[in-house]
Amino acid sequence: MRYLPLTAADRSEMLGVIGAPSIDALFADVPASARLAGPVDLPPHQGELEVERAMGRLAARNRPAGAGPFFCGAGAYRHHVPASVDHLIQRSEFLTSYTPYQPEIAQGTLQVLFEFQSQVAALTGLPVANASLYDGSTACAEAVMMAARVTRRSKAVLSGGLHPHYAEACWTLAHTAGVTTQRLPAAIDAEAAVIDAIDADTACVIVQTPNVFGTVTDVSAIAEAAHAAGALLVVVTTEAVSYGLLKSPGEMGADIAVAEGQSIGNPLTFGGPYVGLFAARENLLRQMPGRLCGETVDAEGKRGFVLTLSTREQHIRRDKATSNICTNSGLCALAFTIHMSLLGETGLRQLAKINHARARSLRDALAAIPGVEVLTPRFFNEFAVRLPKSAVGVVNALAADGIIAGVPVSRLDPSAGMDDVLLVCATETTALVDIADFAEALTQELAQ
Repeated sequence: MRYLPLTAADRSEMLGVIGAPSIDALFADVPASARLAGPVDLPPHQGELEVERAMGRLAARNRPAGAGPFFCGAGAYRHHVPASVDHLIQRSEFLTSYTPYQPEIAQGTLQVLFEFQSQVAALTGLPVANASLYDGSTACAEAVMMAARVTRRSKAVLSGGLHPHYAEACWTLAHTAGVTTQRLPAAIDAEAAVIDAIDADTACVIVQTPNVFGTVTDVSAIAEAAHAAGALLVVVTTEAVSYGLLKSPGEMGADIAVAEGQSIGNPLTFGGPYVGLFAARENLLRQMPGRLCGETVDAEGKRGFVLTLSTREQHIRRDKATSNICTNSGLCALAFTIHMSLLGETGLRQLAKINHARARSLRDALAAIPGVEVLTPRFFNEFAVRLPKSAVGVVNALAADGIIAGVPVSRLDPSAGMDDVLLVCATETTALVDIADFAEALTQELAQ
């Protein structure tokens, strides 16, 4: 069977109908520098067996996180996902369900989303949550747009502790709508600078805790300063397991809480798909992006679920929509909900305590190495260290020994001027022997 079934005559006829002289003319608006000068650098067509072998060789070049000591975090975390989660989400009724365009018919899908919303509201300490977004970074960008609508202001202050990828996602969406993003310089402890940057034009303040350097911050003072200026406080969390141990955003005065839910129920999967959490105060409900599921009773008085609010552009007029989001990462949200149901409140707290204990063990081991300075004053399961060498060089050297040492800050933000700073993380999957091997290998590398 041909992959490109159209003949030269077919293509010529199609070009004639649309009035284009050639196929190249269809791409006239694409800069020449962005076009390929020849065919893609791939082998010619092959049989299925040959393709499988070629793809297998490519896949073998990847190193799974579980193949050895692994200390990467920086917004994507390796946690244990119970086998029951994978088993349940692969049931056909879950794999085949998607956006409920006739929502009341899909009672199972709606109930899952309702339970998901209830869990997110409980975790964030805020009364209403939507039925999830793409991921944490786009949820953060949506929060900026929502705050601009609510306050009718056009500036967002982004903390120097906000993950650089989140800051870039905010800029990408906000600048097209005329909203300015003021990104503060990278800072391990950024509270004072954030408060100083708030003014009468500020629509919202975006702070992350634990931040990209792992610093845990009580943002209550920032909330007071933002509210005094008529701005909203948006609290970002990239490590959802931290909710089991730390004060919730709602308790600290957040108006909107956004988070990456990957840590619960979802593996690393090379960076996606993930699931964005979004919760807010009740008076902001009608400005929330995406959709919300609600509980009701049917004509016979039986419990049922409905699509209560749907303000995305696929459901209502585009000029009235709060967002153009097209999906809600439903399967990832289901995995999150199943894992949370298995953990319960007690299980999540225990899991969070284990994470913090492993990170403390890692901190103690690295702090004992000559030349290594721990920079993060308060952390959950991730922190930053300063090395006497380039962090990229150290990571590459240890990777050759089978140890993935962490994420260099320069990889996330080359402009931060922190080429010698490394982000390291430990979760419940980090064995004490892994920490010992890491410390020994790092000691040897720094001694050279």
